Amino acid sequence: MKKFCLSLSVLLFFYKNQVWASEQGMPQLNPEFWSAQIFWLILVFSSLYMIIWKIFLPKISISLENRKARVINDINEAQKIKENAEKKLKEYEKIIEDSKKQAKKITDDAKKKLDLDIEKKKQKFNEDMEKELIDVEKEIINLKKSSLLNINKIAEEISSNLIKQIMGVEINASKVSATVKDISNKRSEKYL
Repeated sequence: MKKFCLSLSVLLFFYKNQVWASEQGMPQLNPEFWSAQIFWLILVFSSLYMIIWKIFLPKISISLENRKARVINDINEAQKIKENAEKKLKEYEKIIEDSKKQAKKITDDAKKKLDLDIEKKKQKFNEDMEKELIDVEKEIINLKKSSLLNINKIAEEISSNLIKQIMGVEINASKVSATVKDISNKRSEKYL
């Protein structure tokens, strides 16, 4: 590289007048200035190549490696977050499923308990109603008997009074009572 630079500087010294010959017109088109143009072309592009190769390219490659590492880390972290989210979702679904099962069990238990309670109250109500019906039937039978006795007494009195008014004779109360009892017994068999 040192030889190349030295030869370029010597070439530049000898062609000093030709390199700076812009006063004669367009030096790009003049073939005698082509060597100077080639020299500067090689010098500029080799300098640019060296600068890019030694300075910018390592920085770019380091930046690309850092970016690649960051992207890989972000992807790994996103994967971990996704797995964690899926795990949490499964836990959440399990909790919901367990809650539904527990709520169904509670409602079923409450329904069974309520059905048993209703059945017990129904049985108690039926038993109470049967007792009440038996008591009412006894009371009705007693009322019938007492009303028949009262009716018999009333019938005896009315019969005695009617016979007394119609015939003008008083009849023995025991005969009237026996006749009314005999008639009422025959008719009361229908009602008792």
